[in-house]
Amino acid sequence: MSKNAPLLPVIEVDHLSKAVSDSTGTLEILRDIHFSLQPQQTAAIVGASGSGKSTLLSMLAGLDTPSQGTVRLQGQDIFALSEDARAALRGQKIGFVFQSFQLLPNLTALENAMLPLELAGVRGARQMASEMLQRVGLGQRLGHYPKLLSGGEQQRVALARAFVVQPAVLLADEPTGSLDHATGASVMDLMLELNREQGTTLVLVTHDRSIAAQCERTLTIEAGCLV
Repeated sequence: MSKNAPLLPVIEVDHLSKAVSDSTGTLEILRDIHFSLQPQQTAAIVGASGSGKSTLLSMLAGLDTPSQGTVRLQGQDIFALSEDARAALRGQKIGFVFQSFQLLPNLTALENAMLPLELAGVRGARQMASEMLQRVGLGQRLGHYPKLLSGGEQQRVALARAFVVQPAVLLADEPTGSLDHATGASVMDLMLELNREQGTTLVLVTHDRSIAAQCERTLTIEAGCLV
């Protein structure tokens, strides 16, 4: 590839639609969504509650399937893969951060951060996870269980767990939604710092326009459509 050749998109969303039917009729959740994101780009998906933004995030991860259209991750059509193959792809290339942290309560901070590395069979998982927890300011909390950590500390563990695998894409669903304003702002700053350090493509769902403004792109969903 020549030095001036354009970068291939990390994410390509190609005319994505999602509809569900029941006895009352058909509900269109997403309609003909089409966009792409370049490596290292940051994008916020915004919209009113029920607009379809979390459904879109789930489909970017291959956790939910579309009625029409597809998603390509680094050129790979994820819906051409089996469910097991999609899960393997997620483990290799996608990190997740959730509003509710999603830490396993019976594992320490270190064990939670080690988990994706161990599932992927990576050697040196303990050292890598320990270093990442130190990077997010939790070097003194390695042996603590989630119930002994504050909300901000739990979200930092979740960030460490997401970034320790050096994902191509980080998907974050309302990552500061459970935190007070000051704690949320510091977690957001840290997430953007880690994102720059690792060259990850970040896609986050938020209802907070000030958080969205920190991203390079804002994708607004209204009634299932990209506007």
